[in-house]
Amino acid sequence: MRVSVLSATAALVFATLAGGAAPAAADSPAGPVLQVDLEAGKGLHHNTGTVIYERVDGAANSVRIISVQITSGEQDCAWVSWNDPHNVNGWSNLTSEPSCNGTGLGENPGIIIKAPVGHPLKVRLAGDHLGDVVHKDIQKL
Repeated sequence: MRVSVLSATAALVFATLAGGAAPAAADSPAGPVLQVDLEAGKGLHHNTGTVIYERVDGAANSVRIISVQITSGEQDCAWVSWNDPHNVNGWSNLTSEPSCNGTGLGENPGIIIKAPVGHPLKVRLAGDHLGDVVHKDIQKL
């Protein structure tokens, strides 16, 4: 009888320890942090951008945008957007405003972007001057 009580106690302790580990695993990142570098234009119209993201665990075709960095050309405004299948023009900005006239912009949106299965997620660095988009770089996430 003592052996069965001891076994039951050991099983209870093991179950408690195993149950306590589960929330910690759920709070851990979904995967490695990934980076996409973007570059468009030359000379005074040279724009660069970087998107840091991670895949969302268990969600098909979803990523969490951790940060976006943009540096515009001296004569451009530049922004980074993603190919949003729900937006009328097909693209939604990842930052609250563009970077203009050689300045830099960095934001940490922390948003999750999603697309239906079969719609590859992409980001685009677009640079314009005088209102026309003339430079762009598109990369898959």
